[in-house]
Amino acid sequence: MDTGSRTNTGSRRDPRVAGLAALAGLVADETRAACLLALLDGRAWTAGELARHAGVAASTLSEHLGRLVAGGLLAEERQGRHRYVRLAGTRVAQLLEDLAAQVTPDPAHRPRGLRATTAGSAMARGRTCYDHLAGRLGIALTDALTARRLIAPAPAPPSAAAHPRSSAETDAAPASAPTDSPVPAPAPAPDERGTGFALTEAGMRWFEDCGIVLDPAGRRPLARACLDWTERRPHLAGAAGAALCRHALDAGWCVRIGSERAVKVTARGERALAELLGVEPAALC
Repeated sequence: MDTGSRTNTGSRRDPRVAGLAALAGLVADETRAACLLALLDGRAWTAGELARHAGVAASTLSEHLGRLVAGGLLAEERQGRHRYVRLAGTRVAQLLEDLAAQVTPDPAHRPRGLRATTAGSAMARGRTCYDHLAGRLGIALTDALTARRLIAPAPAPPSAAAHPRSSAETDAAPASAPTDSPVPAPAPAPDERGTGFALTEAGMRWFEDCGIVLDPAGRRPLARACLDWTERRPHLAGAAGAALCRHALDAGWCVRIGSERAVKVTARGERALAELLGVEPAALC
């Protein structure tokens, strides 16, 4: 009798056990975790930049990057003498976002000094979360899109009763639409059910009218909820969130500030967001 796939208790071993343990081991190192979180800005970094960010020697960082690339979390490319790395894709970014959202900041590690405090405040005010907007900026945009019925909470898939969601998934789900609203929430598209948010038909038209290109046929959900680790509420992610972020940066609504993920809304952006979504400048501070 084949017992190779059974544990000591005699139960058949799940074939994903080894892979999950290996994945957890890749993240379970502070240097590698620092690199992964830095790369959530959606850009490619050189090995030297990441070494300085993580506070380790270049030789040490090179070994860590090799493990992350081999484990499928990072992709690399070389240009001349430079080695660039970036997250391997949106699924890796989503995994990191979901893990980071479960971490409660340690009060013993509060920012020290004016520079660190200022940088932390800027990140909380507005930042990129891989390829979409987060912080108070991301929440303000999500609230405005929801209030105008451009996105709506997506119900759980029909099979949810047979496959209960984990507590982490439950925490990430947005609150239901107000029951006293005179206008019923538009039904989400079938392929977006269970993602937390769904883009409505009015939302599709809004993106088109704004000149923001979406790809409804793509494999990525058009709209997805991502739990914001500073606001502890879901902001808009998915293809729509990425397209909105890209447009905001390209149109000059937002600009990157500092060396990390922080972004700042410009005067042009304040006018555009007030006109298109009714977002008051005070909500972006």
